[in-house]
Amino acid sequence: MKQSPDMARLEQVLRGGRIVRGGFLGTDRRPLAEIIEADRAAVARRGLTCERIAERMAELTAAATGRLGAWVNAGGGLQVRAEEHKGLIVCPWPHPARCRKRITTARRSETGQALQWADLSIHLIGKHTFFQGRGSAFRLEPDALIDFLGLAGEAATDDAGIWPTPKR
Repeated sequence: MKQSPDMARLEQVLRGGRIVRGGFLGTDRRPLAEIIEADRAAVARRGLTCERIAERMAELTAAATGRLGAWVNAGGGLQVRAEEHKGLIVCPWPHPARCRKRITTARRSETGQALQWADLSIHLIGKHTFFQGRGSAFRLEPDALIDFLGLAGEAATDDAGIWPTPKR
């Protein structure tokens, strides 16, 4: 898959470590467009949108914000806590978005399974369909994230409006 010159420049930024140590692509050697398309397709197969995933992540982050790193019961079998750092981090895409330097940790009460994300991760998923490259510090696999967040049940399950109703 051939990338546009703009996408190739963006990939160079994401591979470099100027914004975050290790870059956003980690050890993933796939072209940026291929990474984004594969993750977009994984989300679509589950009947969800990246916007909905980011919305749920933001809800959990908001539940933990201002609690000084204490675990908070967020419902749905999830506990969350947020670790705040001074400053902002810029989005690597060429627009003016800046995100707080905050890391949210969420864990499943019954299993202890935990995931972490930064506020920038929420933005990258919701606005750019970018879950980061394999091997990067904050890579979140779409299928695993959907299951962890309890969003699998939100996928469209009925065909209302898609198939015509037979006339009797």
